[in-house]
Amino acid sequence: MSTILGLIAVISPVVAVFFSFEVAGEARFQYGLAVFFSMLFALAGLVLGIMSRMEKDKFYLFSYVGIILNVLALAEVSIILYAGVM
Repeated sequence: MSTILGLIAVISPVVAVFFSFEVAGEARFQYGLAVFFSMLFALAGLVLGIMSRMEKDKFYLFSYVGIILNVLALAEVSIILYAGVM
C-alpha cells in the first residue's frame, strides 16, 4: 500500500505542473487540491512504509520502495511550495 500511495503521490504533482504549464502557468484550484492530496497520500504512505518495515521476517523491498517514493513526493511538494514563495 505504501508503494501504491507513493506512486500516486509522485505522479500527481508532475501532472498538475504539466497541466498548469499547458494553460500558460495558470494554476487552477483543482491542481492545488491534487497536490495537497498527494502530500497527504505521501504522509500516509510514509507512515505505512515505516510500519511495514518494522515487522519481523517480511519481504522488505516494497517497504523500502514505498518509503523512498513517499520521501521523493514530499520533497517534490516542498520544492513546488518553495518555488511559489520565491
